[in-house]
Amino acid sequence: MSETLERPVQLPRQCSFDAADWAILSRFWYPVALCRDIGTAPTAAVLLDETLVIYRAGDEIVVAQDLCPHRGVPLSLGSGDGESIACAYHGFRFGQAGRCVKVPAHPSSAIPGKLHLKTFPVRERYGLVWTCLASETAHDVPEMPHWYEPGYQQITCPSIDIAGFAGRQVEGFLDVAHFAFVHTDTFADPENPVVPPYMPRRTEAGFEVEYRSSVGNYPIGVEGRAPEGFEWLRHFRTSLPFTATLEIHFPDEGRLVIMNAASPVSARKTRMFAPICRNFDQDIPVEAVYEFNRRIFEEDRLLVEAQKPECLPLDPTLEAHIMADRSSIAYRKGLRDLGLSRFFIA
Repeated sequence: MSETLERPVQLPRQCSFDAADWAILSRFWYPVALCRDIGTAPTAAVLLDETLVIYRAGDEIVVAQDLCPHRGVPLSLGSGDGESIACAYHGFRFGQAGRCVKVPAHPSSAIPGKLHLKTFPVRERYGLVWTCLASETAHDVPEMPHWYEPGYQQITCPSIDIAGFAGRQVEGFLDVAHFAFVHTDTFADPENPVVPPYMPRRTEAGFEVEYRSSVGNYPIGVEGRAPEGFEWLRHFRTSLPFTATLEIHFPDEGRLVIMNAASPVSARKTRMFAPICRNFDQDIPVEAVYEFNRRIFEEDRLLVEAQKPECLPLDPTLEAHIMADRSSIAYRKGLRDLGLSRFFIA
């Protein structure tokens, strides 16, 4: 269960979340950018309606509130040189740890602490920049199996924007009954919609599920790579609230791991990040992997954006369920156990 938050929480401007839910969600880590996209220029991002600026200051990546403390201009409108960024309005420069290092109008004067930026903690994992908006975090960055192991290729796909709620997107990633109806242009078999029995198991970060089926995972058109009757093991690991990984067991001890890290831009928009690692087919250009991954998530995106209600109903009586929905039921229960309620503001 969630801990009682004793200090008042300052919500972002025009926050789209229920205040109590925002306070809980802000204590988790989320990706906000690809590491390779952070260069000399400042980069804008939004997390839980909080506007952020991301920039490099030497070997350090800084994530800060996208607001110059002087006159409130977004710092993402400014410029950078790899060591600091400059505000577009008065040229104030900000470097490591968000500290103001130069005030051009008064170059020899001491710089008051009030001019330093409000920054947030940073982790660089799986080719992504992760941050947390709260001073006290609930967990560390979610784990991704095999990423750091020898023999595995590391691929960080471009992000995908979804006009829908992160919880709906994650639930769709965990859903195994939609393959035969949604992914028939990419990997699934429309003649094989059966979902074998499976049972979620609770973990410290959320829950995990293993299930076996005859539905393959090679792209449509690739034939003869799996032995006749091969049984595919899919292992889902969910880290609440909005991250999950899928490890697929391929023939000949092949392993493919996909992370679905749904970063809630707002209660109605999600930026989905998908690092991938695998120990086979490493000669295939990463651009081909990017494209196949994009096609799969685009198939899901259309449905997530069309779902009603837009938020994920946590009251189990509000939608019907079948046995194949055990992951969905476990996911919604996990969110309730965090103390979350309705997500959207009224």
